[in-house]
Amino acid sequence: MKVTQKLTNNVVQELVGEDALEAVAYLFDKQNVSEFIIAEDLDIEIHQMRNILYRCYEHNILTFNRKKDKKKGWYICYWNFNKDHIPHLVGKIRTAKLAKMQERLKKEQSTHFFMCDNTCTRMDFERAVEYEFRCPECSEIMNQQDNARTIEFLTQRVDELKKAEVPF
Repeated sequence: MKVTQKLTNNVVQELVGEDALEAVAYLFDKQNVSEFIIAEDLDIEIHQMRNILYRCYEHNILTFNRKKDKKKGWYICYWNFNKDHIPHLVGKIRTAKLAKMQERLKKEQSTHFFMCDNTCTRMDFERAVEYEFRCPECSEIMNQQDNARTIEFLTQRVDELKKAEVPF
């Protein structure tokens, strides 16, 4: 799998958040860049930049080397983009999405859901019994929902995720 800027952006957005896109894009083709330089070039306060960098580090998107500044005695981190780990993260995201989708499909197939005509809330049989089949918001009688279209959609989505190399 070729690691492109677009693929990297999708992984970063999925795992870390949109606020980290700029920092990762900045480091995409660079090596050993000081966190102070990154913060200055991107015009972000240093504590915010460190927060973003460490969140990326948690997912192994970025790595760093820590060196002591001989003049001030502080430790400075020099950051690198971990290009080799992106394909692994894509697989991890795909597996997680697939598991979540399969779990939801299984629940849809094995449970009867009830909903009022106003579609205020949707609940399973056990909760509907607790409320005596009355909507807790509008007090209308709740009817069993036909979830065949939802099951069809989820089945289709699970098949797509199984076939897809990239889950985005």
